[in-house]
Amino acid sequence: MINKNEVQHISELARINLSDGEIEKFRSDLNKVLGYIEVLKSVDTEGVEPLAQVTGLKNVFRDDRAASSDLTEAIIKNAPDQRGRFIRVKGVFE
Repeated sequence: MINKNEVQHISELARINLSDGEIEKFRSDLNKVLGYIEVLKSVDTEGVEPLAQVTGLKNVFRDDRAASSDLTEAIIKNAPDQRGRFIRVKGVFE
């Protein structure tokens, strides 16, 4: 299992400053994760077919169709303040 020095080393590699309390918490958390991995390693997977995804679907895409996307009029119509074909906004610079 992981000890305090290993957690400190990992935090130094990641350039993360950890307090003593944080080091202990991460040590405990990492040991729990590693313990869970050990449990997973012991699971009998004999006869289970390896797979990367479960649905069986491959390259499912919607049909690519051209569609009108000129929303200029609708956008300008909904703007609180417009001037002709432009939306008027408050000045950013003084």
